Amino acid sequence: MSATPPDGHGRAQAWRARAERGSPALIRFMAWVSLRLGRGPARALLYVIAAYFLATSGAARRASHRFLSHALGRPPSLAERYRHFLCFATTIHDRVFFVADRFDPFDIRVHGAELIDELPAQCGVFLMGSHLGSFEAIRACGRSRTRRPVVMAMVEENARKLNAVLAAINPHALDGIVSLGRLESMLKLREHLDHGALVGVLADRTPGNERMLAVPFLGEAAPLPIGPMRMAAILRCPVYFMTGLYAGANRYDIYFEAIADFSAADAGDRAARDRLVAEAVARYAGRLEHYARQSPFNWFNFYDFWSPPRAA
Repeated sequence: MSATPPDGHGRAQAWRARAERGSPALIRFMAWVSLRLGRGPARALLYVIAAYFLATSGAARRASHRFLSHALGRPPSLAERYRHFLCFATTIHDRVFFVADRFDPFDIRVHGAELIDELPAQCGVFLMGSHLGSFEAIRACGRSRTRRPVVMAMVEENARKLNAVLAAINPHALDGIVSLGRLESMLKLREHLDHGALVGVLADRTPGNERMLAVPFLGEAAPLPIGPMRMAAILRCPVYFMTGLYAGANRYDIYFEAIADFSAADAGDRAARDRLVAEAVARYAGRLEHYARQSPFNWFNFYDFWSPPRAA
């Protein structure tokens, strides 16, 4: 592992630029059709949408090819690249139902939830996710099966078009979101954690200029931000890996695994804390690789994940 300089701005701008692609009008139309006709009839449109984006998005198409080549151990076929885009379109479509609290169409299976259920009620937990699978499936599951507050710490402007549409579907859809990068963010998170909250963070992307750590991932060194894990260390909380994988048809598999516990870390020993953070990032990358190989078509980072960050 090696640290890369704190110049993640260029890489952040690359994924942010791609994250905004898509028409709000199309998303609203799909939401309207889906909630009135049901999941099955509305899915017919996804096949056309996935084909359109595969045909017109050269950068995302190249990124898909490179990732699948790593995950599958061979170049992907055209059908597999189409399947990649279709899986992404499916999880975005299903997000409409999760936000509307309509779970009946889905078969959701949870693995490892007992690890969190066994924690004291007052013990706040960080759930480190990624752009592998559907975070909304995990968040919806958390709202329905636990009394703990479910909070997401995120870059608010990321996918703001989609979030605006989802908020129109359910006024409470964006409740419990803490925007990162603000002065009061850590205070808000500390308050939530003190009340036993489950705080979700997507830890595979950087929101801006921050230090990165190069760790092994699918055979190459990939730069991952250390900010999310450092935040957990400063707030002295347990950390669990989470992912909600679309398994085809109407099934989602949600996984939780313990990867770090900073609750006993010495707040005054910065060197020791940095070492623990680096070890936790490496474990996170290892679990991310495991599930990326298990469910490669759930990978939704449509940019060159291995490229080192560059200044804008």
